Order: sequence, then C-alpha cells, then structure tokens
Amino acid sequence: MEKINWMDEVLKRKDDFIKDLQGLLKIKSVLDEENTNADAPLGQGVKDALQYILDLGEKDGFTAKNVGNLAGHLEVGKGKELVGILGHVDVVPEGDGWSVDPYGAVIKDGKIYARGASDDKGPTIAAYYGMKIVKELGLPLGKRVRLIIGTDEESDWRCVEHYFEKEEMPTLGFVPDADFPIIHAEKGISDYDIVQPVQSEQSSESIQLVSFDSGRRYNMVPDYAEAHIEVEGKTEIVQAFQDFLGDFGLEGNTSEKEEKLVLSLVGMSAHGAEPRNGKNAGILMAKFLHTYDLDGAGKKFVHTVSDFYNKNRGEVFDIAYRDEDSGELTINVGIMSYQKETGGRIGLNMRYPVTFDIDKGRTAIEAKLAEAGLQMENFSDSKPAYVKKDDPLIQTLQTVYEEQIGERAELLAIGGGTYARALEHGVAFGAMFPGREDVMHQKDEYAYVEDLLKATALYAQATYELAKE
Repeated sequence: MEKINWMDEVLKRKDDFIKDLQGLLKIKSVLDEENTNADAPLGQGVKDALQYILDLGEKDGFTAKNVGNLAGHLEVGKGKELVGILGHVDVVPEGDGWSVDPYGAVIKDGKIYARGASDDKGPTIAAYYGMKIVKELGLPLGKRVRLIIGTDEESDWRCVEHYFEKEEMPTLGFVPDADFPIIHAEKGISDYDIVQPVQSEQSSESIQLVSFDSGRRYNMVPDYAEAHIEVEGKTEIVQAFQDFLGDFGLEGNTSEKEEKLVLSLVGMSAHGAEPRNGKNAGILMAKFLHTYDLDGAGKKFVHTVSDFYNKNRGEVFDIAYRDEDSGELTINVGIMSYQKETGGRIGLNMRYPVTFDIDKGRTAIEAKLAEAGLQMENFSDSKPAYVKKDDPLIQTLQTVYEEQIGERAELLAIGGGTYARALEHGVAFGAMFPGREDVMHQKDEYAYVEDLLKATALYAQATYELAKE
C-alpha cells in the first residue's frame, strides 16, 4: 500500500473540522443536576453535546449508539477485537473573568477559545476525524474501532460506569485527554469530605463567622471565596483585609449585607491535579480570617482550611509520598462550605502515586481528623492506571508519534485522571503537545488549531496501526 500522508488528509478536511468543532464548543455542556429528567440525566446541555457528536457520526456513515443518554459510541470496522478511543463532551463550569464568550468558539491568532477547547471537545473531535479519515480512505481493518463518548468525566464518571455495564470492554485503547507523547502512569484519585459537626455551645467572641463559601468542584482550585461575619467595629477589619489583598497581589472587595460584613476574594483557578498552578481563594480567605479571634466553631473551621496554605503534598495528614514512576502525592482543597447553624464541610481531591497504599493512607487521614474532632465522609477512590513501557500498545503509539513529530516519544506520568483508568488496557495519548501552556479548567481556555490538526493526523495513523489487518 502506498504510504499515506496523514497530515495532507487532515488538511483536506480542515474547514469541516473547524465547523464541526465550533458547533460542539457552542453547547454549554456543564453538569446540571438541578434540571434533569430521564432523557437528560445530567442536564439538557450535556445531552445536547452527546447527541451532537452521535448525529455527526451517523451523518458520516458510522454506526451510532446512544447508551442511556449517559454515553454513546460511533463504530467502524469488523472483527472480534475492539479498539476503544474514549473522549468526553462535558466541561467544567466556565468560571469568571473571560475576555471572550466561553461558548463562542472564537478563533483569533491561531487559537480557538472556548470552555472545552482543550478539555476535551477539541481532542475528541480530533479523534473523531482520525477515525473518519481511516474510514473514508477505505483502509482494511482487522478490528472494530469505537469512539466512546462520555458525559460525566469532570464529575463522577457515571457515564463510563453505565456504559461498561451495558457494552463490551475494548481489547485495548487510548484516551485523547491529556498530554503527548504518551502517558503510561496515572495517579490514583480519591475524593472525600472533612466534616465539622455543628457546635451547640454559645460563643462570647466579638467576631462571629456566619458563613464561608468557596469552590464548586473537588478537582478545581477555587477562584472565588466569600465570608460573612458579624463584628461591631468593621473599619479595622476592612482596612486589614485591603492590606492583605495588596500584600498577596489579589483582588477582592468588602460590603455589608443584612448588618453582616461580607468579604470577597478572587484567586486563580487551575486543575486540581496540581494545586500549585492556581491561587486557592478559599485557603487565602481562611488565612486572613485565621488572624482574628473568631467564635469557637468559626475559628476551628478557618484553622482547618488555613492549615493547607502552602501544604498540598499530604503534609497536613503526615502522608507525603512519591515514587519514581508517578511522582508526588497531591491534595487540592476544592470545596469549602460553612454555616454557623449547620457546621462546616471541606471537599478534598487527592492524587496519589501508583505505588501508594491508599488503605493505609485513608486510615492515617481518619486518625488525624479524629484527633481534631472532625470526620471523613463521602470517600471515593479511583485506582491508578499503569501500562508497562514494553507493552505493544505503547510501542505502536511511540512509533506513530516519532514518525510524524520527529521527536522521541517519552513516557509520562500525570496526576490528572483520564478515561484510561476506565479501560482494562489503555493509555492517554495527547492532545497537548510538549511546551504548550496548560489552560484546562482556566478562564480563556483555548487550543491551537494547528495542534488539533496535528493531533488528528496522529490519531488517524494510530487508529489504523492499532486496528489494521
């Protein structure tokens, strides 16, 4: 067979690629659990995004299947074995501070801007077009290829859980939702809540913490925090808060509402896999409040939160750990909520190395919390993903990457969790190239159009090499 120039095939379809990607990016597919029904179990926007890509595939001649409006797939090829490509069309909330419409899919200076441009709608469309090129070229396949589309990757993974209850597990596969070259190790991910029960005793301190709120997702560094306090003399605290903001280079505000002093603070959002990439607004707010003699319950809450300031490697629980294959354990404080009448809750997202003993780690955390009169609730655990370096899947993807990019395909480990851990035999493969800024989960998220086209060429060749006769 004549050697295929995969990039030429991509460029022939560039205009259609951009049009189809923009159509998907314009759908606000954020989890909306307040407005669900049987047809839209995660909200209408999420369902619309899933249906959009299924309709696209059906129009292009793929076998399309909607699996309970939680997931779906597009399939091509024949054979007993199945190559799986797992992408997702849900996105995290857009957050504040965008300079463009987060669902406008505007292209400027070679970048396409939108929530989901890099995580994960852009890469998913790239993988789809990779399959489409293989199909349209009529290349002989000895395996089936299936693009599996999830809708709850950013939250609880109900999509893949439901999907694999109903559908077969791929023989092998890859996930276009991380970095190039190849990620062969992904840390385990555990979410859990620290719960501070309500305290019944009355407090005589002159400053009362009435409420504290920061964060929307376990896996995001919060970019906004707000605290309501009762205090007789407000002038001193207002000035101190303004000084604090100035010292840390932060934006914020003070106001009054129902005779309460309201403090607000703007941080910087980032993916929870690396808390150091953001500025945690909730922790910073707690750090400020911790300098005051609050009421007992309020003081305990802000102390618990502020203890995480510059401590995101497990130090708070004495479980700091690292290994050679996957790096350091990290903890992101993603959700902070306190009401004087009902107590406090702090949601943590922990990423732990592939050799870390999570059961011993959980025991250590619970012991530390018990010492402080706190409790753990809602513990969940997603085990690490790991494929050995000499595995044929990895060797195939290395060959594809090195042929097209002309650089060594180094193997990587990440703290992020991709659908690779939902596969029995799979790795993450792109779509962010080395040296590019990681803007996933941040305001003004974007992807370079050129990078998405290069990724499409890689996915086309990888699809063919993994599924060919």
